Amino acid sequence: MAISSFGRGKGENDGATMTPAASPTASANLTAFIDQGSEFEGKLTFKDTVRIDGTFHGEITSENTLIVGETGTIEATIKSNTVVVSGTVVGNIHAARQVVLHKSANVEGDMNAPSLIIEEGAVFNGRLSMGRENKNTGASPLKPIEGGATGMASGDKK
Repeated sequence: MAISSFGRGKGENDGATMTPAASPTASANLTAFIDQGSEFEGKLTFKDTVRIDGTFHGEITSENTLIVGETGTIEATIKSNTVVVSGTVVGNIHAARQVVLHKSANVEGDMNAPSLIIEEGAVFNGRLSMGRENKNTGASPLKPIEGGATGMASGDKK
């Protein structure tokens, strides 16, 4: 069973259909599904792919993929390999691989991910941190542009 069809009727578009570039686990199966109308509070930890279309408050930790469906509402700190959002997330997202925000996504909180895909129409309010962190200091290895803040990187053309 494919991720995009789990829990949905034939021909129904739930906004979580992913392009191959945006979905390293597009062929993976869901191991858990929290449907619309369900409400959970606490700490959720899982190893495979989980889809949430209901409401969740707390903390989410995953070794694989978290999918937030269009009707999903999450107020939590999220730590996962990949996070795909079509619904609402209030809280910080830490993704080891990628975050995908579909056009119906609404994210309020900071994100940390080496790769980010945002479809037109998605809403993101918060700070974004990309790149690898220095293990000793936690700081980004990127260095500021020398010669003052001109708004152009050293490789940009004038």
